[in-house]
Amino acid sequence: MSKLVAPHGGKGLVCALLEGDALAAELKKATGLKQIEISDRAKGDLIMMGIGGFSPLTGFMTKADWKGVCENLQMADGTFWPVPITLDISAADATDVAVGSEIALVKNGTTFATMLVEEKYEMADEDKKWECEKVFMGEGEESVDGNFWKLAPEDHPGVIMVQAQKEFNLAGPVKVLSEGEYPAEYPGVYLKPAETRAMFEERGWANVAALQLRNPMHRSHEYLAKIAVEVCDGVLIHSLIGNLKPGDIPAPTRVKAIDILIENYFVKENVINAGYPLDMRYAGPREGLLHATFRQNYGVNNMLIGRDHAGVGDFYGLFEAQQIFDRVPVTGDPGKDLLCKPMKIDWTFYCYECDGMASLRTCPHKKESRVILSGTKLRKALSDGAEVVDHFGRDKVLVYLRDYYEGLTEKVEVKMQKAASGSAM
Repeated sequence: MSKLVAPHGGKGLVCALLEGDALAAELKKATGLKQIEISDRAKGDLIMMGIGGFSPLTGFMTKADWKGVCENLQMADGTFWPVPITLDISAADATDVAVGSEIALVKNGTTFATMLVEEKYEMADEDKKWECEKVFMGEGEESVDGNFWKLAPEDHPGVIMVQAQKEFNLAGPVKVLSEGEYPAEYPGVYLKPAETRAMFEERGWANVAALQLRNPMHRSHEYLAKIAVEVCDGVLIHSLIGNLKPGDIPAPTRVKAIDILIENYFVKENVINAGYPLDMRYAGPREGLLHATFRQNYGVNNMLIGRDHAGVGDFYGLFEAQQIFDRVPVTGDPGKDLLCKPMKIDWTFYCYECDGMASLRTCPHKKESRVILSGTKLRKALSDGAEVVDHFGRDKVLVYLRDYYEGLTEKVEVKMQKAASGSAM
C-alpha cells in the first residue's frame, strides 16, 4: 500500500484524458459539435483535469462552486478549493449553446476537449469585481486604503485576466482529448501525477516536498530546496511551463538553468526536476493554496512557502501566503480537506558575516551584511545587463542566463517592488 499522501478529494486520481479507441471516437464526434475557442488559461486547466492534476474536478465549476470557492475556499459539497476553475464564453456564443448540449473546446485549431453543458450563468461586471476582491485582494500596501481598484486594473495581471473574461460561464464535465505541446516539448520534465507518484514510490519516498518556481533558481531557492532535502525524503522542483507575463523567462530556459544547478550542486537522487502545464493566475496567497492542492495530487505532502510566494507587486504582505494556510477550512473529512501542508520558511539571504545562506530566524547581523535574493531582482539585473551581486546565484547558471538575455532582440521593463528589492526587510 502506498505511503504517499492520497490525491485531493478522496476519489483517487480523477483523470478525464481519453486514449486509444475512445479518443479516436470522441475526436470524430467533436467535428460535428459547436466549436468554442478557449483561452490559454482554460487550455492548461483542461490538461490538468485530463492528467489528474486537478483531482477531484471533472469539469468546469458551477455557479454554486464558483461562489463557494471565492467566498469560503470550498466548493458546494464542502471540498476545499482555493481559486475558481471556470470557462468563459461570449454572449453571442452563449445564445447558441443550450444546457444539455455538447460542445468542442478548441485552441488554435486543436480540439482539447468535449464538454457536456450542465449550466450556463452570466458573469456581470459586478460578479467579476467581486471575484477579484475575494481572490486577488491582499494585505499589502497596493491592496489597502482604497489602493486596490486604483492600481489593480492596470497593474495586477490576475485582475486584468478576470475582468477581460467574457459575459457567461459554462459548467459541466469534460472529456480531454489533447495534452497540447507539452509531451513533445518537455520530455522527461512534463510529468503526470501518476508518473511522479511512481517515481516517488520507486525511490522509496513517502515524505515529499515541492518547490514552486516561475523564475530560474537563485541561491535562496537552492537553500529552500536543501532545507527540505534535509527533513524530507526528497524534493520535487516543480516549474510552471505554461504562460507567464511579458518579461518573465520562458520555460525551456528556466528548465535548463535548473538542470545545470541540479547537476552541479545537488545530490541528484534526492531531487526531481519537473514541470506542470498551467498558466500563472497571479493570485498571491490563494495561488499558494492552489499550488499545495494540485501538488497533493502529484504525491507531495509538504509545500515550500517562503517570502512573497506567488506575489504580484506589493499587493500582498510578505508572508501572507503562509498565513492563509492557517485559515484553511477543515471539515474533518480527509477526502474534502487539504492534506498537503506548508513548510513555512522565513526570509532567506546570503550573509557575509555568517559566511553562508541564512534566514531572519538564524542570522543576527544587520541588513548591510545581507545579499537580498529574489527572482524579480535577478531578472532585473540580467535584463538591464547589470552586474549580479556575488552570492546571488551560481556562476554556471548565471553564465547560461546571461547568454539568453544577450540573445534577446526585444526586452520588457522589469518592475521592482519592495518585496524584491529588500527595502521592506
